[in-house]
Amino acid sequence: MTALTHKPHLPGAADAAAGPGAANGPGAPDAPAATVRPPVVRDGAGVPPEHRRNTATLHLRDVLAMAGAAAAALAVTALLFGRLLPFNAPLGFVVVLYLAFMALYAVLVSLDESAATVRARLAQVLVHSIAALLMTALVFVVGYVLMRGWSALAHLNFFTEDMAATGPLEPLTQGGALHAIVGTLEQIGIALAVSVPLGLACAVFLNEVPGRYARFVRTIVEAMTALPSIVAGLFVYATWILLLHFDKSGFAAALALSVMMLPIVIRASDVVIRLVPGSLKEASYALGAGQWRTVWTVVLPTSRSGLTTAVILGTARGIGETSPVLLTSGIANGLNANPFEGPQLSLPLAVFSLVQSPEKSMIARGFGCAALLMGLVLLLFVLARVIGGKAPGQLGRGAQHRRVLASARDLERMRARAAERDLALAEEEAGGPEPQGWPAVPPPRA
Repeated sequence: MTALTHKPHLPGAADAAAGPGAANGPGAPDAPAATVRPPVVRDGAGVPPEHRRNTATLHLRDVLAMAGAAAAALAVTALLFGRLLPFNAPLGFVVVLYLAFMALYAVLVSLDESAATVRARLAQVLVHSIAALLMTALVFVVGYVLMRGWSALAHLNFFTEDMAATGPLEPLTQGGALHAIVGTLEQIGIALAVSVPLGLACAVFLNEVPGRYARFVRTIVEAMTALPSIVAGLFVYATWILLLHFDKSGFAAALALSVMMLPIVIRASDVVIRLVPGSLKEASYALGAGQWRTVWTVVLPTSRSGLTTAVILGTARGIGETSPVLLTSGIANGLNANPFEGPQLSLPLAVFSLVQSPEKSMIARGFGCAALLMGLVLLLFVLARVIGGKAPGQLGRGAQHRRVLASARDLERMRARAAERDLALAEEEAGGPEPQGWPAVPPPRA
């Protein structure tokens, strides 16, 4: 067997190396080893078409195996629940059907594949089943709330009127949730104004000023993320209302919501800021920037998208809380736009109070408030993504305009300095003051 060697192929190089009269045939005793080359595929007419390789992960035999396993599992489960077992619960039917499908699918796949492939296919089916289950639950929750609350949402007065002059027996053509919508917007706005600056500042402190105190603060924040919401409401009720003698109001509810949102914002922002590459900060320090200027111009813009996610998580935690609001805001059937005085209702508290009524119209208003709450959360998420969802380095129109103006000012300043330097050189060439030389050094003493 002849060993193959890879040599660069140069036209005429083999003949030149062999010299005139050398034997080049394959049967010659001193013939050089041939170079292995792939076949050359030329373009043009008459060339057979190339066949693309199928790189898809889902093949026809997989689909047939899943369909066969599903049909067999349905037949076996129907036989068990209809003939053999005395059970008829729908949930048990679904569980037995899924287990039978997994077992039969593993048997079918094992006929053609190895044990490792069988385990991989079962894990893939399990992951997709969990995702489908979660999506089904989400669609069911949203659809059920919209279906129950559509009778109230279909009336325009639900968005423009409050319940001050509406009794529990009044039809859905009277009264609405305007007072709850205004209360929710004001309370979550105040809570965001309190929790977002404090949360971001605390996260920057945890990353930029490491030490024993920072580790203590991080431990406290992690413990507060599991704080029950009723404890937060009770804390504000005991300090703001009982100790400081303020009345129940929307501002007190906003403080309770801030207690719930603050650890979420700090924890998520801490993780995001920790992911900023150290090379970016080192480059900023090498250019002469200080620590806090590096934080303001490098760290925060780089992690802007993640910080937006942190604010979204905090908002989602606070906007749907009912227990802190129940203890601190009070319940009002009329519109109260002043969050610092008098009781103020919010959407979660409206849902809690309206659904408890035995009247169908009040229950429909409660589900309508729940649908409004979901829509409001979706709107806040979209606004947060639009405002802070830009990639690192991507500037908005205002920032681009300010950067252009700053560049124009820098250009004018450099031109002014160049003009001053040229004027000084011209005066020096025209006979200006001679440059002073090195001072004379006195001779050493003998």
